[in-house]
Amino acid sequence: MPTLQTLLPAEIFSYLLVFSRIGTTISVLPGFGESYVSPRIRLLLALTITVVLTPVVSDRLPALPASPLSLLLLVGGEGLVGLFMGSIARVLLSTLATGGAILAFLIGLANAQLFNPLLSDQGALPGVFLSVMGLLMIFVTDTHHLMLMALLDGYSLFQPGAALPLGDFANLMAQVVAGSFRIGMQIAAPFLMYAIVFYAGMGLLARLMVQMPIFFVALPVQILLGLFTMLLTLPAVLLWFLNYYQTTFSRILLPG
Repeated sequence: MPTLQTLLPAEIFSYLLVFSRIGTTISVLPGFGESYVSPRIRLLLALTITVVLTPVVSDRLPALPASPLSLLLLVGGEGLVGLFMGSIARVLLSTLATGGAILAFLIGLANAQLFNPLLSDQGALPGVFLSVMGLLMIFVTDTHHLMLMALLDGYSLFQPGAALPLGDFANLMAQVVAGSFRIGMQIAAPFLMYAIVFYAGMGLLARLMVQMPIFFVALPVQILLGLFTMLLTLPAVLLWFLNYYQTTFSRILLPG
């Protein structure tokens, strides 16, 4: 009959194994793993989810390894899975930063740099604005529930203790990065058409009126028309991004 001395290490191992994946995922997920979120809050959230989730997935966890090296490899593999799941969500969110950087160049705001709290780096003003609005839409529409649901479904997709499909990880990440860049270009497509027409008109005007300081005349108009175009397309851009985020994330991490 199992004694307390044999059951206690097994229980601690189960919670440690689940926490290694959950904690890594929470530290990377958009909205939860941002630099402005207190580490104590992130730790408390990860511990809470771990306590709730461990009894649910306990039948899918492997037995306690006999050697410390095997335990270290198992915990490290779970941390890698959590890092991969969180990175998928982070790359999907970077779609707006990519589209914002492209449209900032097209409307003359490429040099208007601002700190992007979602990427912890400097970014063009439209890119930062779109990134923050995209994160807001994720939480307002309860899309962040998909990310939390993936924490549970991930145990069916990535069985603890099984060999990690590193090749599939790399291939899938490459596909997500390529898809995010493609959507970013599509988000900036209206501004690309606007820029072609605007630059063609300014080039023609510069030829007709050689003495006009075309740069000083065109830049304010370019920014004003660009902001007006952004005002018209912003609702469609956010809804398009939200649909792409939900569809891609559900297809990858929430099968069935």
